[in-house]
Amino acid sequence: MPLPLLLTQHMVRRPQRIALLQHIAEQGSITRAAKSAGLSYKAAWDAIDELNNMAQRPLVERSVGGRGGGGAQLSAEGERVLRLYQRLQALQAQVLEATEESADLGLLSRLMLRTSARNQLHGQVESITRQSHNDLIRLHLAGDLFIDAQITHDSTLRLELEIGTDVVALIKASWLDVFAVDQPVAPGHNSLSGVIENVLDADDGPSEVRITLPNGQTLCSLVGPSHLLALQLKKGSPVQVQFAPSYVLLGTPL
Repeated sequence: MPLPLLLTQHMVRRPQRIALLQHIAEQGSITRAAKSAGLSYKAAWDAIDELNNMAQRPLVERSVGGRGGGGAQLSAEGERVLRLYQRLQALQAQVLEATEESADLGLLSRLMLRTSARNQLHGQVESITRQSHNDLIRLHLAGDLFIDAQITHDSTLRLELEIGTDVVALIKASWLDVFAVDQPVAPGHNSLSGVIENVLDADDGPSEVRITLPNGQTLCSLVGPSHLLALQLKKGSPVQVQFAPSYVLLGTPL
């Protein structure tokens, strides 16, 4: 299966994150791989979450047991991506040796912007429904999960969206609401079920809650400690995540 275009472009734009796969393959541990790559443990996991969310299948798998209470290894898909990354490195070196247009390379770098949105999910346009000045865009994520995004019709035209278009859905962590699995879904809202992977407490603010979806993609939500306590949510708890379609921003390859 060909790699999603967005993941391939990510490999070119952010090679340091893809290179983390090489360290994981060599070290067999997120902790050791992060140290080898010069990253914090959290930064390494953020990178892995982003890579897994951009791929059709998870690139990194966690293993139970072993030194330090567990390890990590590349999935078959991760090994395939790493091989492609190594080939792209060789091609990139050839291009850089041949080109004299350094100013043009700088322009390309500026055009390929990063985003502050904590959640970035790769998907494809499943359907487009016109709603007055807005369009409801249904996205097909990996593992047959679906979410809706509400954008203006002008944005649909500007992004040249049509059925099958590869897109990335951007959702800020503060826009995600976490509830128990039996909580009714707010009318018109998206709802995704998952399991809390980790809760990172903060001294003076909301906790960062990482939620693993059935397809292996990960969402991050900012949740107040009182809310977690009231619902007795902790690591391993099944939960549902709700968010309005208007909170889903869409991006497409340049």
